[in-house]
Amino acid sequence: MTTVLNVPPSLDDKTFETVLEQLAPVAQDEKVLLDARHTRWASPYGLIALLTLAQTRAERPALYAPESEDTSSYWARTGFFTFAEDLFELAGSVPRTRATGESDVLLEITPVAKSEDVHDVVGRIQQKSQAILVKELNIDAKATMGFAMTLSEACQNIVEHAGRGGWVAVQTYRWQKRLGRRVVVIAVCDAGVGFRQSLETAQGRPRSDRWDDGMALEEAVIRGVSRFRDPGRGQGLAGVRRYIGRWDGKLSVRSGTARIAIVPSWDDDVPLEEKLPYFPGAQMQITIPERITDR
Repeated sequence: MTTVLNVPPSLDDKTFETVLEQLAPVAQDEKVLLDARHTRWASPYGLIALLTLAQTRAERPALYAPESEDTSSYWARTGFFTFAEDLFELAGSVPRTRATGESDVLLEITPVAKSEDVHDVVGRIQQKSQAILVKELNIDAKATMGFAMTLSEACQNIVEHAGRGGWVAVQTYRWQKRLGRRVVVIAVCDAGVGFRQSLETAQGRPRSDRWDDGMALEEAVIRGVSRFRDPGRGQGLAGVRRYIGRWDGKLSVRSGTARIAIVPSWDDDVPLEEKLPYFPGAQMQITIPERITDR
């Protein structure tokens, strides 16, 4: 028996939750088909979350590609189908186009499993990111170093905590619905052990009655706690928070059954969501908006 999961018309970090809600009652070894025929748009998070979902299934899932030629072509340009063909049984019309270097895709979908991958990711994006941040987002050129650090720390989180490889993608687009201006989005997803289990590996870590995914995210994201005992470890996310705070950005991190967010004034997200459908690993999105300068 195959369970069909409907992929929403617009797939992003929030609407991906509808896919997980459909998946929740399905046994881990049961066959699933993700029906994306009517999907018209997907964020970097949405695309790499689909790949991550496939990694969590005991039996290889099927994926029906978008019927819209523009949508499927864009998915191909991000590199999605290159990795999807190894993780899914693909159905529908699947274009074979690879990334073309179009300006909206700063970094096509890239696997991350070891520190060398992180260095490669940062090296590939530095020149592109400088042009985008300065020319399109009106952010000071000096901020590009902080952007590279933020990207590096987000990817390094996979290497240090996931226990398996993950994915990263970076894109810029005009976010008309929420802001009416351009944003750059970093998405990082893995299907590893997640924050709670990672922090539990710390020696001598006291447990509280409330120890759960939500508290683990608060410890890691808000208080900078790490499973590593070395002084200074766990400061990567603190650095990310400082950077996005400076540029009025947003950070959201999902792990297990909870999701935490550092919410800027232009967004109405909730700081902490709990009792979400369980999803392994950690999924992070960083959004940096165009800076509005005085004319």
